[in-house]
Amino acid sequence: MLLNDDLSGRAIVHAARLEWLPSPVAGVDRRMLFRIGGEKARATSIVRYAAGSRFSHHEHPGGEEFLVLDGVFQDESGNFPAGTYVRNPPGTGHAPGSEEGCVILVKLWQFKQNDREGIVRLPGEGGAAELRNGVISSRILFEGAGEHVMLEDWQANADIELANPQGLELLVIDGSLTEAGDALERWSWLRLPPGQRFRARVGQDGVRVWYQLAPLLHDDVCVFDGSEAHKDK
Repeated sequence: MLLNDDLSGRAIVHAARLEWLPSPVAGVDRRMLFRIGGEKARATSIVRYAAGSRFSHHEHPGGEEFLVLDGVFQDESGNFPAGTYVRNPPGTGHAPGSEEGCVILVKLWQFKQNDREGIVRLPGEGGAAELRNGVISSRILFEGAGEHVMLEDWQANADIELANPQGLELLVIDGSLTEAGDALERWSWLRLPPGQRFRARVGQDGVRVWYQLAPLLHDDVCVFDGSEAHKDK
């Protein structure tokens, strides 16, 4: 399966408008944003766990990062409420699930081969970044491996710009904004190729965004073997 696999152009998905598609595990559904591969895939998705649903223990040879959007995500290492950001580097594994149900943004098989830094940022954690015009709060979730990952609140009706030398991926968590004539609302996902500057007008209620400034696919990204049988989210 190929979905938004052309990294040279702008891509936008209004995920809140999509139907939920079943995963191989009962009670776990997804809305696909980017995908190269079948059930095992280099992918970015919004994944919903019904209450009581769980994957069996599995490895992530290509790494996994996720942001909890709603509810409480769980695995053997603990509970991760909405607003938590986690990076599980290549070679790690877990048995994810949720007793009460949750929704996460998850990226698979997009780590650099030599990136072994695990990160857990609970809500409110992460370094405070210097505020720019129109930015009410700014948290650094991760800096390293050529990536810069942020969680920010932007002021109502503000004009926001982001330089984009490497590539930009952004998710609207709450609120709204308009970029290049497109209105982005809750769970809208935007990806811009390197060099395409981000310019947006924030909606009247403000907006909270997660974004990542990084190569859209690292030159030394983990090697993806589509013949492996493991089924990802």
